Order: sequence, then C-alpha cells, then structure tokens
Amino acid sequence: MSEWTGVLDLVMENRLGRSVAKSVYFQGAFKVMRPVYFNKNSYPCYYLLNPGGGYLDGDRYQMKVTLGERAMLTLTTQSSTKVYRTPTKPVYQETIFHMKKDSYLEYLPDALIAYKDASCYQKNSIYMEKGATLLYSDILTPGWSPEGEKFSYDMLRLKTEIYMENQLVAFDHIKLHPASQHMNELGFMEGYTHLGSLIVVGEKTSDALLDRLYETIQQEAGEFTFGLSKLAVPGFTIRILANYTQVIERIISVCHHVISDEWYQTKPSFLRKY
Repeated sequence: MSEWTGVLDLVMENRLGRSVAKSVYFQGAFKVMRPVYFNKNSYPCYYLLNPGGGYLDGDRYQMKVTLGERAMLTLTTQSSTKVYRTPTKPVYQETIFHMKKDSYLEYLPDALIAYKDASCYQKNSIYMEKGATLLYSDILTPGWSPEGEKFSYDMLRLKTEIYMENQLVAFDHIKLHPASQHMNELGFMEGYTHLGSLIVVGEKTSDALLDRLYETIQQEAGEFTFGLSKLAVPGFTIRILANYTQVIERIISVCHHVISDEWYQTKPSFLRKY
C-alpha cells in the first residue's frame, strides 16, 4: 500500500510551439481535470482536484511537476483546500517542481483553510534552470470554529525552497502556531487573520516593475498591510496581511495583471471558478 494518500506526476513539454502534457499520472485522492487552453493560449491550465473534499488526519500528498525547455503551464485548484481536525497526525503535502531552461509556471492555488484543531505542513521544492520564470502564490485562512475563535487551528507550516542551477537562492518558512505565539503582536499577524504571499522569479524583474507594483497595491481598497522585497536572484516577494480572503486574492490578481502586462503585454486568463 502506498505511503501517500494521493500522488500526482505531471510532465509538460513544448511541442512545435505548443505546451502539452508528455505524461500525466495520478493515484488515490489527488487528480487533475482535462487541460483547458484559455483564450487560444499555446499553453494549458490544469485544475487540481481532491475527490475527498478535504484533508483529514494523517493524510499525505505528493505532487511532482516537470516543465521541459520552453514549456509553459498554469496550475491552480478547483476550490479552496480544506484541512479538518487532525487529532493524531498533521496533514503533509510535498510539492516538487523541476523547471528547465526558458520554461514558465504559474502556480496559483486557492486559499488553504485550516479548521479547528487542524495541523498542516506543506513543503515546496522548486528547481529552476536559467531563463525559467515562476509565479507562485499561497493564502492561509482560518476556518470556522464553534466558539468563534479567530485562530482555532493547531498549526500551519509552509516551507518553500527555490534552487537556481542547483544552488539554493530563496528560502521561505512560515510557521503559525497559535498556542505558542502571540498572534496579534508585531512580527506575527499584527491584528489580521489572513496571510497571503506572492513569490516571483524571473530575469525580467526590474526596479521599475517593483515601483509599479508598489503603487498599484497602495491604490487598492480594503483593510490590509503589505511588504515587497527583492530576492537575491532576479525576482521578488510580496506578503499581504488582511481579514478577508477576497482582499488578498484581489491584490494578487492585480499584481499578476501588472506582471503580465510588463513582461508579455498580455492579460492573465480568467480561471472561471464561479
């Protein structure tokens, strides 16, 4: 019996200027829908599915995605990822991306919602070659609890490692553990309940782009705070604190539009989830 609750292995290649799946394998409670080519794009969008409706105690998931040279892919989820009570063992998800030269990946999952007494550990390992471009986002959301607590989950831990030519160039580690942390204090959630991140690695990154992104975010409505930082390699991160998932989603979306306009003079596809 497999040690994994669900496994997914997707390999993309560029075939005569069009990105297609070279192989797709999935097993257990982890699947992908048929690819969708929005707006007559030359590359597809795949939707990740969890047929069980959520993650349960001790669930373990593994996803491997490989992009060949000049292959392009948008990867997202059909809906939010729900983590329910984990009384004995945390949920674990391992994601491994291999991105060959001049490949392009948008990994834009919906929010991860952690309910009362939920514990989840997610590890992302991203291996890139020169010329590859990555757009990665995540949103952490507290789920409903009977007592109305804002932070009723046990722990949320996300670790992301990005390697360029097999050298570690970016490391991001988020650990939210309400029982041992003063969640509303400086350096933690600072009075907010939702946390969003956008990590971008791309050789076209420039100071002008960062200035435009900063000004664009400042003009957004709603109650939130954010920070923008450059990476050691061409790229940057944006961190957003807010009280509503929709606010963070909107900010990530407008940043995505700015990046697509600056780099490719295009608009991102509407992923049509509602």
